[in-house]
Amino acid sequence: MIWGIVLLICGILAIALPWASGIGVVIVVGWVLIFSAVSHLIFAFHTHSIGGVLWQLLLALIYGAAGVFMLMNLLAGLVTLTLLLAVFLLMEAVFETGLYFQVRGRVNAGWILFDAIVTFILAILVWSQWPTSAVWFIGTIIGVSLIFSGVSRLSLAAAMRQKQ
Repeated sequence: MIWGIVLLICGILAIALPWASGIGVVIVVGWVLIFSAVSHLIFAFHTHSIGGVLWQLLLALIYGAAGVFMLMNLLAGLVTLTLLLAVFLLMEAVFETGLYFQVRGRVNAGWILFDAIVTFILAILVWSQWPTSAVWFIGTIIGVSLIFSGVSRLSLAAAMRQKQ
């Protein structure tokens, strides 16, 4: 129950402060990229072929450069992540539309098409307002996700209490 409340409060704060939330995401992603670079660097020394070593070193360099770039240029990192998410949403909408046409004869298949349409509209909304959408998009999406996670945890806790 407490975890659900914490998630709910964090979600509301993320939506209230979307820019700060977005910057927080950029910092986390930057550090994850740096840790990934270190992992590839370590793995390079455990690879037994020259090609494998070179590949792992190249990946370490790319991940490390991206992570350092994001941490040193938080706003540019936020703008870049927002563009990548817009492209991802657009691709997801295309794939969901394809999935709909594969299962359209089944019960409730319309929900897949509905999801594709909503995802496409969100992608267009973010893309059309880019780069200014970087200020609100990631933080808002994180906030909405946290709110839904909090509500689901609260619902689950309430259901478990009723069973007892």
